[in-house]
Amino acid sequence: MSDVWIVVIVVGAATALFKAAGPVFLGRRRLPTRIDAVVVLIAPVMLTALVVSQTFGGDEEIAVDARVPGVAAAGVAIWRGAPIVPAMAIAAIVTALIRLVA
Repeated sequence: MSDVWIVVIVVGAATALFKAAGPVFLGRRRLPTRIDAVVVLIAPVMLTALVVSQTFGGDEEIAVDARVPGVAAAGVAIWRGAPIVPAMAIAAIVTALIRLVA
């Protein structure tokens, strides 16, 4: 199993534990507004950290290669209202084309 999949599994498990902790510990009581705002943002922040580290991560250094324009193209597609799957396809196509040309 690669390091990437280990990270994905750990992040997924941590997210599930955080989401389950509220109902388990608080029962039917609601979380305070400030804490609820933080809990709602945990999964997107962790996913963003994973995407950034996989995009710019290299061998102990920052790597700027064909992945960066691919992720940027997906970001623009999502910003313009594209669903996730087509945005991922756009990222893959842009990355592949840049690697083909370079």
